[in-house]
Amino acid sequence: MASINTSQLVQWLDNYLQASRFKDYCPNGLQVEGTPTVQHIVTGVTASQALLEAAVERGADTVLVHHGWFWKNEDARIRGMKKKRLAFALEHDLNLIAYHLPLDAHPEVGNNTQLALQLGLQQDKDEDGQPIGIGPSGLIQLGYLETPNTLENVAKKLCQQLQRSPLVVGNPQQIIQRVAWCTGGAQGFMTEAIDAGVDLYISGEASEPNYHYALESDTAYIGAGHHATERYGVKALGDKVAAQFGVKVEFIDINNPI
Repeated sequence: MASINTSQLVQWLDNYLQASRFKDYCPNGLQVEGTPTVQHIVTGVTASQALLEAAVERGADTVLVHHGWFWKNEDARIRGMKKKRLAFALEHDLNLIAYHLPLDAHPEVGNNTQLALQLGLQQDKDEDGQPIGIGPSGLIQLGYLETPNTLENVAKKLCQQLQRSPLVVGNPQQIIQRVAWCTGGAQGFMTEAIDAGVDLYISGEASEPNYHYALESDTAYIGAGHHATERYGVKALGDKVAAQFGVKVEFIDINNPI
């Protein structure tokens, strides 16, 4: 079975995702040090207890996720749920590697790019072929549907592709062509999308103001689920690692309706 030194893997991931570019809400890269050699990686959206246990059951030595641990402003004490997770990882010598904003933004394996592929959205790109983003860290993507369609039909396709019923606000028969999107908890960026003149804004989570913004601006809104919109980036990153180094990588989807 192929293997790679843990530090070499993390260095490659840091460089590939350009992690140093981002001022993030958590540490990116190696969050918990385990075995010095990586042979089997489990990827998933969140480093939950369920994902850790599934990784151990499959004989993995490394867990690679989008949502890791040690978030800014959280209680720093190691107790309760946090103690259980950390103790389990240390007991089984698991490496925990996590990338938050760098994985959202990456032009190839990033959550926003991968969501576009799922939904058939064409990304606006600059003269260098890089996706054009607006808002904080340029995370909000701009693009379009090659064939304009109704909001109702766009929502139906999203439901089919993401395997969940989204929250949809707007006239079902409104014609959608220009779209802005940002995966995960990006509901607070809808005003930037409205200012960009799009017909539809898609995010993962929704908040109370999104309803009013949508109706009062004639900009349709879809809340497609935080977990559902962020399945695809970490899976694509895992596939990239497998192709690059030949190590075993498997994606485990621990369902989360939020």
